[in-house]
Amino acid sequence: MMSGLAAALAEASSPSWSQRVRAGRGLASFADVPEAAEALMGLLLDIEDTAVTRQTAEALARVGTVAALRLIALAVAEADDNQVDWLQTGVHDALAGTDSVPDVAAVCGQLARDPEEAVRRGAAEITAWTDDTRR
Repeated sequence: MMSGLAAALAEASSPSWSQRVRAGRGLASFADVPEAAEALMGLLLDIEDTAVTRQTAEALARVGTVAALRLIALAVAEADDNQVDWLQTGVHDALAGTDSVPDVAAVCGQLARDPEEAVRRGAAEITAWTDDTRR
């Protein structure tokens, strides 16, 4: 299991956007591991390719843990408007998928009580996105 983590961490800094996308998908289930969380934040806020941002956000939303959604919330709080659009698209992709997706809104409700203001702000924005997909 850790060898998968090590390989994904190595791909996270690749110059190839497709390898960074693969890293985002591979690291999503390790969102609670500090090294993975740091790499995931870099992928969520990737300045070179919006596909990396979008697909990493989708992978994290599909995992749906507090740790995974906390990273998306932090990224939302730090992102520029363009990045926020792609983060939102990634979350929508996860929610629109045919697979069973965790209750993102419920997890964001937990994050609304996070001690870090940026997390609370980002979680509120993600909650609004989930409201949009329910209509």
